Amino acid sequence: EAGLKSQLHAYGTNIEGEWDEVMAAVKRCHEVVHDLGAPRITTSIRLGTRVDRDQSMDDKIASVERILTGE
Repeated sequence: EAGLKSQLHAYGTNIEGEWDEVMAAVKRCHEVVHDLGAPRITTSIRLGTRVDRDQSMDDKIASVERILTGE
């Protein structure tokens, strides 16, 4: 719904986007779950920002894969 890039994995979901857009998406998720009747929600968030260069989730995964394969 928010138009952000996301990637589901075994321990959660990665979301990629601008700070305000990501935070608005998290807020919207809480609103929707509350509207469905949940009286309480807990969200654990790990955030990372980088200002020295552009690097996407895909770039980070490719970097790890290169290291693991010895390229």
